[in-house]
Amino acid sequence: MEAGKSLLRKIVSLAELLTIREWLKVQGKTVVLTNGHFDVLHVGHVDCLQRARALGDVLIVGLNSDASTRLLKGEKRPIVPQEERAQLLAALQCVDYVTIFEERTAERLLAALKPEVYAKGGDWAIEDLPEAEVIAKYGLRVEILPHVPSRSTTDVIETILARYGEDE
Repeated sequence: MEAGKSLLRKIVSLAELLTIREWLKVQGKTVVLTNGHFDVLHVGHVDCLQRARALGDVLIVGLNSDASTRLLKGEKRPIVPQEERAQLLAALQCVDYVTIFEERTAERLLAALKPEVYAKGGDWAIEDLPEAEVIAKYGLRVEILPHVPSRSTTDVIETILARYGEDE
């Protein structure tokens, strides 16, 4: 990423990202894709993103939309709206691009971008990835990154509730 690139230029649509992806291919860059909800950003997220970025030249983050997060995590989630989650991710030096997707899984994103590396957090096993069919179809390299124990959005929410719940 060039110095001084604005956060808004890092948050792009899939259509814009496809053009960027073609340019990166021409340049011979290794593209890494990861995805998730990234609700209530915490050290586990940052560790995973930094490790993912280290696997290539460019890190693209697919961000689950508010609607897909609600479908997967329940009606009380996300805590932080998608636009704010995208801005927080874009503010991280290790993240080159962020795109918001509406689907339950990143299958369409993977099929469209065909990254050299698909990185997922250590709470996943390769055989359990919902994107396994797309991964196999395109022969994508998958890297499962180490999981930071006791560092999840659910853990953060539970800590907040325990410390500042209705009993306080």
